[in-house]
Amino acid sequence: MLRRLAATSVALLLAALTGCSLSNADSGGGGETSIAAPKLGSCRVLTTDDISQSSNSSPVVDCREEHTAETFAVGSFPTGLTLNAELDDPALGKYVYRTCTKQFQSFLGGDESLVMRSLLSWAWFRPTEEQWDRGARWYRCDAIGGSEDSDELRTLPRTAKGLLLGRPDDTWMTCIDAETVAGSEKIPCSESHSWRAVTTIKLGDEDAEYPGDDVVEAQTRDFCSDSVGAWLNYPVDFDFGYTYFHEAEWEAGNRRSICWAKTDQ
Repeated sequence: MLRRLAATSVALLLAALTGCSLSNADSGGGGETSIAAPKLGSCRVLTTDDISQSSNSSPVVDCREEHTAETFAVGSFPTGLTLNAELDDPALGKYVYRTCTKQFQSFLGGDESLVMRSLLSWAWFRPTEEQWDRGARWYRCDAIGGSEDSDELRTLPRTAKGLLLGRPDDTWMTCIDAETVAGSEKIPCSESHSWRAVTTIKLGDEDAEYPGDDVVEAQTRDFCSDSVGAWLNYPVDFDFGYTYFHEAEWEAGNRRSICWAKTDQ
């Protein structure tokens, strides 16, 4: 008999519509009023408060020193997108979500499913209002060890590039040590745990309209029942959980739900 434990939550970084964005000029680039784009590969010590802001002017640190963020993508918005756009235009967030999601996967060396099941996420920053008014049109995407929901961000290695290649270290994979999945703190799978994020399901293509919460939950539940059973090698009795997202995350570009297996492995 399957004991089905539903889990609902919001995505870490999928609030891109209104902009969990990162940016500001790097140290030495003229200060906060500079409109120069940030430097690729820069490291910073960011906090959960920092990544909830649309702009960021935290100083750059040597990547050999302790840091919680590494810039993996820097670019400029297409001219057609910014021609009449305001700084907080949701279209900017959609553009960055599509662009940086793919670059993030390539940077870490994992596919979409693996990246979603890791403790790593990304945040993006845009220029300040003053910089925007002066013509700055760049965006900055940073890899971070955690999310807005984390108590604190985890220290990254000297570089996070390729961190999920091959068989990733459990230090960076997502588990939970609680009775249920819903609302529980995410921890590294290297620690004692009772749940592991093991698979994901893609619910629609890029152009698909949001099918509604009930459809998303039903499709997620049915898939996770089969998928987790297969992952556990088809035991007679097992528990599974699932995390599905809602219309705001769908509009931002997310099409996946996460399946959880009750396991200490």
